[in-house]
Formats: sequence, C-alpha cells, structure tokens
Amino acid sequence: MRDLIIIGGGPAGYVAADRAAALGKSVLLAERDRLGGVCLNSGCVPTKAFLNSAKLYRHALHSQSFGVSVAGASLDYAKMLARTGKIQETLRGGVAGLLRRRKVEVLQGEARILDAHRVQIGDAVHEAANLLIATGSRPVMPPIPGLAGNAAVLDAAGLLAAPSLAESITIIGGGVIGVEFAFFHALLDKKAVIIEMLPQICGNLDKEIAAILQRKLESLGVAVHLGARVEKIADGEVVFADREGKTRSVKAERILAAAGRAPNLEGFGLENLNLDQDRKGIRVDGRAATSLPGVYAAGDVSGRFQLAHFASRQGTVAVNNMFGQPDICRETAVPGILYTDPEAATVGLTEAQAKASGLKARTLKMPLAASGRFLAETEGERGLVKAVLGGRDELLGLQVIGPYASEMIGAACVMIENEMRARDIREIVFPHPTVAEIMKEAMFL
Repeated sequence: MRDLIIIGGGPAGYVAADRAAALGKSVLLAERDRLGGVCLNSGCVPTKAFLNSAKLYRHALHSQSFGVSVAGASLDYAKMLARTGKIQETLRGGVAGLLRRRKVEVLQGEARILDAHRVQIGDAVHEAANLLIATGSRPVMPPIPGLAGNAAVLDAAGLLAAPSLAESITIIGGGVIGVEFAFFHALLDKKAVIIEMLPQICGNLDKEIAAILQRKLESLGVAVHLGARVEKIADGEVVFADREGKTRSVKAERILAAAGRAPNLEGFGLENLNLDQDRKGIRVDGRAATSLPGVYAAGDVSGRFQLAHFASRQGTVAVNNMFGQPDICRETAVPGILYTDPEAATVGLTEAQAKASGLKARTLKMPLAASGRFLAETEGERGLVKAVLGGRDELLGLQVIGPYASEMIGAACVMIENEMRARDIREIVFPHPTVAEIMKEAMFL
C-alpha cells in the first residue's frame, strides 16, 4: 500500500506529489492528459506568451514618443504559436523531471475511485492510506441557443490552439479570461467586443481599477457591453439584450465563451465517496481536508480560488496535514492578477469589502506618476496604487494598476500575511527608482 494517491497532475497535484515525496512518502500520481494541468497547457502560461507577443508588437508600433522608430513591425502568428509550444514543452519536461527525481510514480490514464483507499487506473487497482483529489475545472458553456456545436464558438483552449488569428472576435464574459483575450486581440489591431452580465468587468476587482482597465480597453477600440445578457447565437451573430433591455447583435469571425469555469466532479468515481460538496466543488476546511478522513481535495475542484498559485499552496497544505505536520491554508492574502496592458493586481480586501465585513477601513491612493521609473518607462499611461488600512492602520488589502503590477503584488501579500501596519511598511527600504516603492510612499498619506 502506498502512502498517497493523487488524481490530477496540475499545479495542486504535482506540487503535492513533490512535497510528499520530499517527506519520504511513496506517491502515485494519475493524470489522464498532460502534466501541468490547465495552467501550463491551456491557461496561465500560453496566454502570457500570447499577451507578451501582442504587447511587444503594440509597443513597437507606438515607440516614437520614446525616441525609437520601428519600421515594418508585424506579427508572425505561426512563429508565436511555435514559441508558445516550445515554452510549454520545456515546462512539462521540468515537471516530469522533478517527479522522476523524487521517485513519484506517474501513470497516464483515466482514474476511477473505488473507495477512500482504492483507485483503479486501467486494469490495475492501487491502494493508498491517503487520497488527494486534484481534478481541476473545465470551461462553463452556458445554455445559450446556438452555442453548443457551433464551429465559430471556442473556449480558451480552443482559441489558443487556433491555427490563425481572427480579424474579429466577440467575447461572452468579461472576467479575467475574457478581458485578457480582449486585450490580446485589441493590441494586435483586431476587432473585439465584450458582452458581460455584471455592471463592471472583472466583478471582484476594485471598481476604480476596473474602470481604468475598461477605459484602456475602449481606447484600443474594444466595445464593452455591461449589464448585458446573451439571448442566442444565430447566423454568426451574437444577439443580446443590453442594460436597457434593448435587443442588439454583433457579428464576428470568432466567438469566445468565457463565462467562467466549473469544478471537475464527474467521470472518476467521486460518487463512491459521498463527500460533502456543492456547485462550487468539494467542500474542504483550512487543512484541505474533506468530510471523509484520509481524503483531501486541492485546486479548482475544492471550490475555493481558481488560481494556480493557490492550488499549489493548497496541495502542499494537504500533504503537510496528512503526514503529521499541521498547516493551514490562509485566504486573506491570495493575490489575483490580470496580465493586461497595463497589468492589474489585487490582494486582500477592497474598502467596500472591508466595510461590508464590518471592519473599519480607509483607503490611501497614490498615482504611479509619482514614480520616476513609471514616468521614464511609460508615455500617456495612468497607474494607481490603492492601499486599504484597518482600524489599527494594518494593511487589509492593496490594488494596483500599471506596469509590473504582477511583480509588485507579492510584496503586499507578505505585508498582509505579517499583519504589517502603515508605520511598519514606512520602515522598509525599497530600491529606487522602482514602481514598487509607491506602495511605501502611499503609507505617508
């Protein structure tokens, strides 16, 4: 009998396997497709490669204000696809190599849970003292007439694999996936339209940050329809009711279904465990433990944050707890990032969220234009840092929009994890000139 069987080789599964093997445990990891999960194969990694190419193209076309003239800038889509594939192969090889060095047994195939200690893979039944379910999530396909079976409709994975770039795209959903793909197409001078049910794009984002992001989208020519509901897809057109209830339509070469993701709960025998679960996924506590002893769940299937970095942490927490090292998966400092142009990043609470939770809160705001590096490396861009402080001046949350936001937000995570107050942050020596030092400067307001 092994110590642990893991179903799913994404960021939760392979990180958990590595951690367990490092503790000297015998581990079997079952993966039906490719190691790395959605993040590496059809999510985080390829979309960032796509977006970086689009940003480089756009910057080349509009570099005159920096004293640089680039003649004949163009995008070689096939070369971009090939480069993205090479990056993915390199990373998949790295994951496989890591697991080999740790002596983790990796089996490719469909796994089926028989009970809390037995899993069938192919014709063989494997036993373990512990089970970790890390089956991830899948795109939601809303019940819109004309959507199912429509060759023009793609999910994110389909769009990333498309052999050519469409001249126009309609995006159903204005969340992170939809907004990032809208930026990708707009930066390459392609027509993009977003249709979103909520009153703002990226509904969990601070309203002011979301508004800045939307204005940038619109400046690139993206039409953003908020408070809108798609009614049907017919003859290549997406028909929707706008916020006033008026029926409108938009025609595009491609349609991206970006209405969110749902946990993978079917097809691998989960019903044999009778775990507590809801529409968000398998219910777990802060230890990543399910309602059944010895069974844990991590990543998108756990119904918490649909983020690769949270999945990895949750997988580690699960392993630590199952092997006698108490650990807890704190959720107060989990960052979220949009790799747009400009980037947007957030961690912790917005002022509205803090006050809705009954906390005393105030927000300090500072423009990135106060940063020498921001001014040196941008032209005509707007950037902003918002820091939310509690009643003891402790940092409850931070939001930033601007270049390097994705790299800056990690420092704010550390500040929140350590319950730092404004005066503590003022004492940190940030390098100068950097955009990140604005986080410190905001604490003097």
